Amino acid sequence: MGKLRFGQALTSAGWVENVTVETAPDGTIASVEAGGEDGATYAGMALPGLPNLHSHAFQRGMAGLAERRGEAADSFWTWREVMYAFLERLTPDDVEAIAREAFVEMLEAGFTALGEFHYLHHAPGGAPYDDLAEMAGRIAAAASETGMGLTLLPVFYMHGGFGGAPLGPAQQRFGNDPERFAALLDASRAHLASLPDARLGIAPHSLRAITPETLAEVLPLAEGGPIHIHAAEQEKEVADCLAWSGARPVEWLLANAPVGLGWCLVHATHMSPAETEALARSGAVAGLCPVTEANLGDGLFDGRSFLAAGGAFGIGSDSNVRIDAAEELRTLEYGQRLRDRERNVLGRAASSTGRILYEGACAGGAAALSRAIGRIEPGMRADIVVLDAAHPALAGKAGDAALDSFLFAGGRECIADVYVGGEKLVEAGRHRDRQKVRARFSATMERLVS
Repeated sequence: MGKLRFGQALTSAGWVENVTVETAPDGTIASVEAGGEDGATYAGMALPGLPNLHSHAFQRGMAGLAERRGEAADSFWTWREVMYAFLERLTPDDVEAIAREAFVEMLEAGFTALGEFHYLHHAPGGAPYDDLAEMAGRIAAAASETGMGLTLLPVFYMHGGFGGAPLGPAQQRFGNDPERFAALLDASRAHLASLPDARLGIAPHSLRAITPETLAEVLPLAEGGPIHIHAAEQEKEVADCLAWSGARPVEWLLANAPVGLGWCLVHATHMSPAETEALARSGAVAGLCPVTEANLGDGLFDGRSFLAAGGAFGIGSDSNVRIDAAEELRTLEYGQRLRDRERNVLGRAASSTGRILYEGACAGGAAALSRAIGRIEPGMRADIVVLDAAHPALAGKAGDAALDSFLFAGGRECIADVYVGGEKLVEAGRHRDRQKVRARFSATMERLVS
């Protein structure tokens, strides 16, 4: 058993002063006691660690490389061509080095568990590695070394467009049929066996990368684990789905797949009002990635209507162009404000908007990753983010005022310490292995972009 002491903590019972969190050897919280002990030192403001429900770790290596306008209008689709060119050079060693850097940055930014939407499976040209899950093993190794909690989501990707179009040359590294995908899952499970508290799910990439028949084949392979899928990120995707099926992507999924608890629809940006309400009622989580969605020009999720209908949401860093948990939540709210020309759009009367955003993302992210996280209470994993009460953005503030200031006036620089499973991985804002991880990452990038 270990004891962590905080001057203030956001627990399941709300804000509590002078809190002792006792952690069990398995990394869970054994008890949460308020009131303080004589002679004990209490400092900092403790928050539950935020789940990052959607990431493509390797894309951290291409951050900033697509910010050059082409002769035609730039869009998600032109960005994708830059991504394809970048990944064509990546080796397993490269992927591991980039993932380690991304995970260190995530932990320093307040993300303590990750849903890795992992689709870079094979060698350039599409030939499988001797170990079919070689790349998944590298993601698991990066999580093990850095301490990141991992829900691995191997991606099923079989087609290059709606209706079963063949994969393009740049997509060969992603491709599997259902039989090989089942083998990939088994091999991935072996890599996760030694990783504490790891989870395995599946991720049919999108309706444009599968067919109804293959979706039906792979869904049972989840075996009770989470199911994630990209849906309605782009207007072109919606138009193509309508041309293929006569239905919009979210509409089609709700009518033809068992979407509900355990599912996460990533982005869900372009939904009709009926789709928005139906998805909220389904119990599935909307996986929002506001910084990436802004960077790609995707559009704005209708958070106001979705939350009003009782929908669950979480946040992800997706392309990892910027890694900052507070910035993701701030960008989500600011997008709603710009669209509606109001303030505190996702808040409630006389309530902290930051509290609603933070607790909502914790709950939705925990559900999407199938992890006992997101709350400081007995039985939950001891994933805790500690804010620096002396930071200028937080000075003199406590409770909801401090949380609002962290999200809207501060950011990752307000984070002092981070614990995962009760183990301190970040101290004074720096991950314990930052120096060696960054050195390897820098050497990798110098070779890749030279």
